[in-house]
Amino acid sequence: MSAISPVKSKVSLSERAEIRVFRHAGGELPIGRRTLLMGVVNVTPDSFSDGGLFLSPEAAVRQALLLVEQGADILDIGAESTRPGSAAISADSELERLLPVIESVASKTEVPISVDTYKGRVADEALKAGAVIVNDISGFHFDKAMPEVCARHKAGIVLMHIKGTPRDMQLEPVYGDLFGEIIAYLKEGLLRAEVVGVERERILLDPGIGFGKTFDDNYRLIHGLSKFEVLGFPMLVGPSRKGFTGQFSGLPPHKRQFATAAAVSLSILHGASVVRVHDVAEMKEVAAIVDRFLRVADDD
Repeated sequence: MSAISPVKSKVSLSERAEIRVFRHAGGELPIGRRTLLMGVVNVTPDSFSDGGLFLSPEAAVRQALLLVEQGADILDIGAESTRPGSAAISADSELERLLPVIESVASKTEVPISVDTYKGRVADEALKAGAVIVNDISGFHFDKAMPEVCARHKAGIVLMHIKGTPRDMQLEPVYGDLFGEIIAYLKEGLLRAEVVGVERERILLDPGIGFGKTFDDNYRLIHGLSKFEVLGFPMLVGPSRKGFTGQFSGLPPHKRQFATAAAVSLSILHGASVVRVHDVAEMKEVAAIVDRFLRVADDD
């Protein structure tokens, strides 16, 4: 196994390109040549931004293939809402929604599929059905079976930070040391990955924008992404349509594309290698502009 040890990341694209690839169960994606886009497909009745729109397998598959057409590098398919205040659902209910969609999408595209779940059993079945990445909002903290499942399938992994659970995470979250606490939490998840033999190239880290964070916390995390360099892994950031992007306009989630574009731009400028977004076509343009800017900055 490749030991999990820090490798200093950089903001500039030329230096990011030296980092490595992101490996998953079906192959690999380059990290650093340009920003990668993870497109969101919510097979749920109650997600904060698009709940119910893609609940049927047919609608979810159509949306996934549309995101592929628009330029998604990864498809992140989830069947349990983790919006603030949401309640957990059973693994059986989650699988009933997920498996038909993953199986169908996997048969129609080679774009890698990520399953958005924190349950080991759900991840196991989804990986058998065609997913190749596990996006765990708990960062290996909710289900002790999850690390072994990911290791056995040689899945790519996104380890995210969350304070509390989706039901209670936004009930006045308070930190004594925002970055210190998140780094310590992510280190625990990384240790659990290392113990079961997960290769470092299979891991992305996510600071968990909106998951037990105030609006000010979200801004601080984006501004301070470089502080996570001490962990030595590429960063994924997911600001898309979240509450802080509607803070000034008061617009509903599906109308927050411009605010999301600003948050995505800032995330890339401060070091994000992957952005998780709902509006792939629009954010692909945004990412291309920022990536081009960073290449020019490299030349100066």
